[in-house]
Amino acid sequence: MKYSKKISVLLLFIGSLTFAQNYKTNDPIAVNQKIKKGVLPNGMTYYIYPTDVNKNTASYYIIQNVGSILENDQQKGLAHFLEHMAFNGTKNFEGKGILNTLQKQGAVFGKNINAYTSTDETVYNLDNIPSKDGGVVDTCLLVLHDWSNFLSLTNEEIDAERGVITEEWRTRQNARARIYNQLAPYYYNNSLYADRMPIGDMDIVKNFKYQVLKDFYKDWYRPDLQAIAIVGDINADEIEAKIKKLFADIPAPQNPKKRFEIAIPERAEPTFKLALDKEISASGISYMIRHVSEKPTGTYADLEKSTQRSIAFSILNNRLGEMAQKQECPFKGAQIGYQSYSRLNDIWVLSVSPKPGKQEEAFAMVMKEWVRAYKFGFSKGEIERAVTETISGYENYLEKINEISHKDVIGMVKDDYLNHEVIADPNAEFEITKSILKNIDTKILQEQISKLYTSQNRVVTVTGVEGEENLTQEKAFAAIQKAENDASLQPYVDTFEGKTLLGNLKINSGKIVSEKKETAIDATTFVLSNGVKVHYKFADKNKKEVELKAESFGGTSLYEPQDLPSIGRTTALAMMSGVGELSNVDLDKVLKGKIANSSVSISSLKETVSGSANVKDIETMMQLIHLRFVQPRFDNQMYALLKQRLENSLKNRANDINAKMEDSLSVVVYGKNNPRVQLFNQKYIDDLSFDKMKAFYLDRFADVSNFEFYIVGDVSPEVLKPLLEKYIASINGIKRKEKFKSDVPKWVSNKIDQDVFIKMQTPKSSVRIAFVKDCAFTQKNRILVSFLSDVLTLRYTESLREKEGGTYGAQVKASIDKLPVSKANLQILFDCDAEKVEHLLPIVYQEIDKIKKGEIAAEDVEKTRTNYLKSKEDSKNFNSYSMNLIYNYFENDYNMNDPATYENIVKSVTAKDIQEFATSLLSKADAMEVVFKPLK
Repeated sequence: MKYSKKISVLLLFIGSLTFAQNYKTNDPIAVNQKIKKGVLPNGMTYYIYPTDVNKNTASYYIIQNVGSILENDQQKGLAHFLEHMAFNGTKNFEGKGILNTLQKQGAVFGKNINAYTSTDETVYNLDNIPSKDGGVVDTCLLVLHDWSNFLSLTNEEIDAERGVITEEWRTRQNARARIYNQLAPYYYNNSLYADRMPIGDMDIVKNFKYQVLKDFYKDWYRPDLQAIAIVGDINADEIEAKIKKLFADIPAPQNPKKRFEIAIPERAEPTFKLALDKEISASGISYMIRHVSEKPTGTYADLEKSTQRSIAFSILNNRLGEMAQKQECPFKGAQIGYQSYSRLNDIWVLSVSPKPGKQEEAFAMVMKEWVRAYKFGFSKGEIERAVTETISGYENYLEKINEISHKDVIGMVKDDYLNHEVIADPNAEFEITKSILKNIDTKILQEQISKLYTSQNRVVTVTGVEGEENLTQEKAFAAIQKAENDASLQPYVDTFEGKTLLGNLKINSGKIVSEKKETAIDATTFVLSNGVKVHYKFADKNKKEVELKAESFGGTSLYEPQDLPSIGRTTALAMMSGVGELSNVDLDKVLKGKIANSSVSISSLKETVSGSANVKDIETMMQLIHLRFVQPRFDNQMYALLKQRLENSLKNRANDINAKMEDSLSVVVYGKNNPRVQLFNQKYIDDLSFDKMKAFYLDRFADVSNFEFYIVGDVSPEVLKPLLEKYIASINGIKRKEKFKSDVPKWVSNKIDQDVFIKMQTPKSSVRIAFVKDCAFTQKNRILVSFLSDVLTLRYTESLREKEGGTYGAQVKASIDKLPVSKANLQILFDCDAEKVEHLLPIVYQEIDKIKKGEIAAEDVEKTRTNYLKSKEDSKNFNSYSMNLIYNYFENDYNMNDPATYENIVKSVTAKDIQEFATSLLSKADAMEVVFKPLK
């Protein structure tokens, strides 16, 4: 754990009034000694963090203190281009050697092997690579070594990557990206940040001379601007010795260019910008005040200041969240906070998502709440709830301190290396925190946040919607001035009183009538007096955690087409309404300090109740589950709010390209009037009925005995059994026997081939291909369809992406659904240049035909096989594996622990098996090819 102004969620609620006893302003924050940190003679920094949270694996990162901000005008986009080139040949790994080598260890490009480029840094990662083979560890370190200083940057590979990056730009160039480009000069006051988006300038990307990229690499990829980090199941001393030996040959730079940092210029007068785009479907308002960044000192004073701000903003945002749950509120959501913005600047920012036609009113209301907070502060109850939540969250974190994920550790490392933020010792920090919390009150919180509300460097930006009355500069500035000078403002009134979760509810406990040991999976089945079956398995891979899931057959399939909107939204209404005697707002307050939750959902075939908790709060979770059955809540005001939200989202839906594609695809595949596939339109909203939604919920959850419960976690039978008797066995079970209806929506034809033309601002084509066919739901078939999908993904990466430069990536999805009827489906999706789509489409089918002919690379099969076996072993590190184990054992009739159900099948799959399965699946399958094209 660490302290910082971007502090983790667990620290967001800590605050203090005065310096706690025994702590002084300049006292340093204790550093986490588990992280080994050093600097090599050439200037490279290294971090090593041993952890077995993922047994037998390790992750390897190289953090480059280099981003697009360092580009000159002829290099725009080359920091990101260079990131791509790191996967296209190095000194020790020619061509695609890094990918080919690590894929043989079960790694997947995009998942385990990846990178990103931002304005100020570039980070490469190899995640969850096997760590018990010294040769593999050496290989991963060698990859980091080559990424540091030994990229090949061949002319041929550079040219091949130009198209890939152009297609990445095309994929990302949506309405939000175009809006950002309009607003960036205002966000950054026309500084270099406004002109250095990492994706860059496509004219430069397509045409730069090779030496320009090589010069950027030579100037900036150097050890004094690099840190490597190794996290995982490793021996820290051995890794350190390997690093010192391997990375010694990387030369320290001679007369290096200065790694400059850009400060956003000061500006006395406020600025305003309204940005419009034809494809924007919802407005947004941002009011920010830039500040000079507060460089961390690693002291008690830093922690106190950041936590004072954090607790104040968290309470304020809770207020805004409560307001948004009222129909008359003019905004859908709003937030206010303080955060890091660039290397040398921070920002105070107020963000509003107005309801359609309510921009001015929404902005004025949020401004009013901000001024109310810094003028009058916070109530005792608000602060007490925040303190309680903080302590509970911190205790939960410390209980699971050995389960910090690799990525969370890397996040702390990046902040330490790039921003000089201390990686704090979590136990020592909690002791300071508890001391701080004893002295907290509102005055210091008011003072701290009011300091951030300065008169200079103010910027208001509006993402407008064409056809709406968008907020103007005059009205925005007037709203700010009015709120700041509103003499009628009164302090916030906290109306919450000491309510409890169960209220006056009386519970008559039932009994456990039988227990049966399931020795094959080391689980127990309890049968309760009301007929409920509970399957339980102890699991402590994730300490102090417990998870619950309960399912019953039926779902929306049992209802008539005209009732589908109501049954589809009934659980949304129930969740918005709260539970028992508590509104959703009051429920949130009652649960402060508790780590417990529950939810309900209804799918086409099932209704589901789920929950999770820290073991100390398991009774609270069980109470919530009990209430979901016996005292669900249905609030007419929440129904009105739900309808309003749906109507608001419908108003500008026609502007949303993705929504247009989604609706068009539905019509092409299922027809305009398929009764069981309804478009989201005004008729859908008009068909909603409060009375039906309530009745449907009560019907779906009327019979607890028809639910099968699954409970997994770090909870003993002695603790669990009394809770089952009190909170589950006490629910009335009417013992009806229900199934779902197998009324599967039919395609309009078994062969669909259609182009759909849509007007769009950035022309592109989007391809949607699918095959569907009846197929037996067996473990071998499920594994074979996955092999087919993943082998195709490898082929398309090579052909469509790398060879053709035609797409940023083709996505292949495949599965076999057991219910309502057993069917296999294969989907292929990608975006590309509209001018190239007719050239690329035949390649899609050529790769499929090759597999049907048996032209399957043995290497592709082995990469896929290794990945599956590795992923299966990795999954055993988490309680979720145990949940899947008992669910599949009782629901799908197979034992995941039995090698015969997975490992043996995976090991035995051959290229011929994949060929035969592909031929069987794709011959006479229902087939769909829909291509979205720009309307000229």
